[in-house]
Parts: sequence; C-alpha cells; structure tokens
Amino acid sequence: MSFTIEQLEFCILIFVRISAFIFTAPFFSHSNVPVRIKTAITFFLTVMVVTAVGYSDIKYTGIIGMGILILKEMILGIVIGFMANICTMILAFAGQLIDQEIGFSMVQELNPTANFQTTITGNLLTNTVMLIMLVSNLYIFILDAIVDTFTIVPVGEVVINPFMYNVMLKFMVDYFLIAFRIILPIFVCVLLTNVVLAILAKVAPQMNMMVIGMQLKVFVGLAVLTLIAVMLPAMTEFIYSEMKTILKYAIKMF
Repeated sequence: MSFTIEQLEFCILIFVRISAFIFTAPFFSHSNVPVRIKTAITFFLTVMVVTAVGYSDIKYTGIIGMGILILKEMILGIVIGFMANICTMILAFAGQLIDQEIGFSMVQELNPTANFQTTITGNLLTNTVMLIMLVSNLYIFILDAIVDTFTIVPVGEVVINPFMYNVMLKFMVDYFLIAFRIILPIFVCVLLTNVVLAILAKVAPQMNMMVIGMQLKVFVGLAVLTLIAVMLPAMTEFIYSEMKTILKYAIKMF
C-alpha cells in the first residue's frame, strides 16, 4: 500500500477541522483536560474519519490555495465547537442573574475548567448540568456532530457564508431569553418578597427593612434553588435540545 502526498493533505485537512473543534467544544476544551488527551482524541477521530469517509481529490492552486483550505477547515471546526459551548455558557450567565437577585453577586470565584470569573450559583449550575451530560453520555453527541460534518460538508469544500453572523445573533438573543426563563422562579419570588417588605416598611417604619430584606432574600433564594433542583435534569435536556438545533443551523451555513 502506498501513501501519497495528496492523501497526506487530505488527512491534514481532517485533522485541522477536528482539532479546532476539540479545542473549542464543551468537555474537551476545558483546561483540566490535558493537551495530550486532546491531541490523542483528535488523532484517533482523524483515523476513524479517514477510514469511514475515504479519500477524495482536493482542488487547490499553490501553497496559498492550500493555506486557504486549512483556514476554512479551521473556521468550520471553531464555529461548531464555539456554538456548542455557548449552550453551556448560558448557565453561568443565568447563575450570575440569580446571584444578583439574592445578593450573592459580590462573591466571585474562578471557574477552573473554563478560566473565567463567575458567581457561586453560576458555577453550581454549570458543573451540575455538565456532570449530568457526562454521566448520560451526551458528550458522544458532540463527537457525532463533528464527524457528521464530513458527510454534509466534504473535505476541501467548505464555503464561508457571509450571513453567518445573522444565525449567531439570533441564537444569542434566544440564549438571553433562555437565561431569563431559568431564573424566572427566583425572580418572581424575590419580587414578591420586595413587595412584602415595601408593605411592612409602611406599616412598621421603625423596622430596618434594609437589614431584614438582605437576609430574607438570601433565605428565599436558597429555598427556591432547593425546590428547583429537581428541574436540573429537564434543564439539561433543554440545553441538549438547543445544542442540537444550533449545531444543525451552524452546519447548514457552510
């Protein structure tokens, strides 16, 4: 069996697309995953894709043409991985909104897996949902997504759509709405608490509602968080459904 230069270029393009995806996708892009593990996953996925897809001719002109093909494959992998990662980042945003309502926003901590500052509830929601996805093997869907792109968008035939930002903008708006839907129970309870405190301030003006309100909001917020903990599996399923939708739209843009 002979291995030609053309086949090597074909494998390089596949490796570039998969590696760009692995280094930006959920689970695999986290800093606590060693670079050697990421490289090994990329290598084995490349071997599997090359075996399954089979070799096809790549058309380009000169070194610049090859560089453009590599750049396009990299953009495809980065966009798909980033769009999938947004679905998990929305949990951190929802947690920050929750902490602003109950008074925990002053406490900031580092998310060691994603390397950004977040609040306590944001870390709790993100890590819990990611753990549920991990134990339920939803990470396999993420790998299937990048593998399926080679069927929909063949190697060397990536076309960058100039209107891609419209799809990204649409989903960014949707994710803000999703975050507000997540925090809606706590927002309503805190709003009712503020109404009660306002009435008590009129009835008993000698009471310090500032001190009472801060402690009461924390109590109400923690109580509601405990009650909605049973909704975390449904929240994970919803995030998973949104991830499937956005990946389908993202792939169609190439």
